[in-house]
Amino acid sequence: MKVINVSKNITLAEDAAVARTMLQNTEGLLNATAPRAMLLRTRWGIHTFEMRFPIDVVITDATSIVRKIRRGLPPNRFFFWNPKYRRVLELPEGAIEKSGTEVGDMLAFPEEQ
Repeated sequence: MKVINVSKNITLAEDAAVARTMLQNTEGLLNATAPRAMLLRTRWGIHTFEMRFPIDVVITDATSIVRKIRRGLPPNRFFFWNPKYRRVLELPEGAIEKSGTEVGDMLAFPEEQ
């Protein structure tokens, strides 16, 4: 799935995986051998235990506005946010900086509609 930062007019991800089942949502990128973009839904937080690489994380609200970001979340860490936000975009490390994405930007997930 393509993910676009509408505010910056830039593509964040060309081929983001989408977690559609509870198992996919729970596993996220844990078994990935290389960084990639993944969209999942959870309200409480994520962890990077057993991951092999750091990731960037973008949290959006129901209207796709970026509410929280974390650059370079290393393996073996937790990341929490306000549970009213449930859309989580995990990205390869450096994607946030490269795209200039910041809190308040609007994202689009065209294939999700």
